[in-house]
Amino acid sequence: MSKKVGGSKPQRYVQPSLLMALSDGDSYGYQLIQAIGEYGFLRGDAPPGMIYRHLRQMDEEGLVESKWDAEGDGPAKRIYAITPEGREILEAWIIHMERQRDTLTAFIERYRGQ
Repeated sequence: MSKKVGGSKPQRYVQPSLLMALSDGDSYGYQLIQAIGEYGFLRGDAPPGMIYRHLRQMDEEGLVESKWDAEGDGPAKRIYAITPEGREILEAWIIHMERQRDTLTAFIERYRGQ
């Protein structure tokens, strides 16, 4: 298959992946990195630096909120939670993905019907 087939920008789905993972409940960065890998958008492990940059930006935009959790052994860890605004953005992503799916399905069916 040609190297030109398909896109190679899986990072475009980092934001909805993080929001989806947080819609299941509050989480730490490391747990989020593991969770979003299961969604299939990123090949291999998600680069931690990229994930934390997204989380910081989403925190600044009000899509997630974070606080330090100093309970337990070891150093304090930042815990993230989705906000109502984040849930709205996740819903918008889902609508966008559904439209993409429908467009792709129609394209494939047209090809297969030739």
